[in-house]
Amino acid sequence: MKDYPKPNVENTDNYRIAQELSSKFKSLKGKGPSKKVAIIGGGLSGLACAKYLTEAGHKPIVLEARDVLGGKVSAWKDKDGDWIETGLHIFFGAYPNMMNLFKELDIEDRLQWKIHQMIFAMQELPGEFTTFDFIPGIPAPFNFGLAILSNRKMLTFIEKLQTAPALLPMLVEGQPFIEAQDELSVTQFMRKYGMPERINSEVFIAMAKALDFIDPDKLSMTVVLTAMNRFLNEDNGLQMAFLDGNQPDRLCEPMKQFIERNEGEVRINAPVKEIVTNEDGSVRHLLMRSGDVIEADEYVSAVPVDIMKRLLPRDWSTMPFFLQMKELEGIPVINIHMWFDRKLKNVDHLCFSRSPLLSVYADMSTTCKEYYDEKKSMLELVFAPCAPLAGGKINWMGKSDEEIINATMGELERLFPTEVAQDGSKAKLLKSAVVRTPRSVYAAIPGRNKFRPSQRTPIPNFTLAGDWTSQMFLGSMEGAVLGGKKAAEVVAEKAAGNIDSIPMKSIQDSILKMSETVSPKDPAGVLGQGAIAFGGGAVLPGGKYKELEETDPQLVS
Repeated sequence: MKDYPKPNVENTDNYRIAQELSSKFKSLKGKGPSKKVAIIGGGLSGLACAKYLTEAGHKPIVLEARDVLGGKVSAWKDKDGDWIETGLHIFFGAYPNMMNLFKELDIEDRLQWKIHQMIFAMQELPGEFTTFDFIPGIPAPFNFGLAILSNRKMLTFIEKLQTAPALLPMLVEGQPFIEAQDELSVTQFMRKYGMPERINSEVFIAMAKALDFIDPDKLSMTVVLTAMNRFLNEDNGLQMAFLDGNQPDRLCEPMKQFIERNEGEVRINAPVKEIVTNEDGSVRHLLMRSGDVIEADEYVSAVPVDIMKRLLPRDWSTMPFFLQMKELEGIPVINIHMWFDRKLKNVDHLCFSRSPLLSVYADMSTTCKEYYDEKKSMLELVFAPCAPLAGGKINWMGKSDEEIINATMGELERLFPTEVAQDGSKAKLLKSAVVRTPRSVYAAIPGRNKFRPSQRTPIPNFTLAGDWTSQMFLGSMEGAVLGGKKAAEVVAEKAAGNIDSIPMKSIQDSILKMSETVSPKDPAGVLGQGAIAFGGGAVLPGGKYKELEETDPQLVS
């Protein structure tokens, strides 16, 4: 294991903008009455919202349904005491709000920075890797261009040159051009600009599955361009770090402690049953499953879009603002842990597999201090796409753990034939865990970005948070933190009498037309008891799919 010094991530416009927003909360303290704010959901977005509200002088209470914080970054121990993570999470230098958060919590030393490169498994050369190497001292975007040009194994020089015409408008026009490409899939964009098909198989498949667990023919090009724009414009934007241990202890717990030190409250095992409204549509209180009632001055939903749909009050169900959610849904993803009896050939980094079934993976026994093991490997792999919605030909969500692990072993044998055999004749698989998240980050398929709602809503005492709300950093940890931060800004500005400084996002004509004919609908409510019911991931041992069938029966059909 070799870690590298923290790169200079502070010297970017995006970092300074994020820092300015962080500072804004302290300046708003005392500008208006202190509000009690009930926040539904204790993932990164809900915790970030609460953290910044305390700095503005408010008193948040975070209500997490599960027995663990973190939402999509939650983790828990199995019967052997090994950590099971909902997903394989990487921190990029181009995560300005997350980098600010680590600094504000004084936990920057918990990030294990790796060498500044991207590593790809070579499908045509099993067992070998190739890299994009970012040379220190060369500024962006030249470091990115040089990293690609100096790689001789993935694309020819002519193919590399053919990518430039498509990317130049992004550099020149910026965000307006990027957002305008949302109607095109990655594949459609490539063909429109005459990019070689091999760029898709060599690069874009890996990027698409890493960014949103979707194949390129299903993923909005806006997602890829947004990521590339950050990486191309920031010297250390693509440098990656692993957290030095499990997310609940190493990231969520410091957020919780900060909130509680500053007169906020964080509750676990506190599932909300219903958002109860007044006659004018405002929130009266939250009815908990326990029968308790939570009353507050302001209310924030920091749950995934699929859960918010189930909680949506009848009075709000015909409002154009909330009808936008019909166009959004979470993408299914599977995260796999595999413990082997020996140390496999590996790299101390994230690896892009470029295989049909696997997105990215890492040997966590090498990359992460808490999981470090000199003698045995523990691979954490993202299995994607795993459903037709994401471009998959097989609905793996409905398959057994045994079938999923067998298919993964087959992919590993193809990538590493000297070390792994599907029949187990080489490295022995000691145990495995298959974590299914039926509704992960919102499905960034073409044409959906314009339906992501603003944090400010038409309901006077209700605000939205979450990575699926309108913000520029997509469905990601960075997007979750920024979504929560922007929700806190809405509440704090409202308390200070400045709510008009934060406009609501305009609503599409198609939604306005839909609202003319739609009928009111009672909330379905959250069904079930486990993590999946509340938008998280879970291991379903022995093929027991009852929890999955209760919430998403079509995913196991």
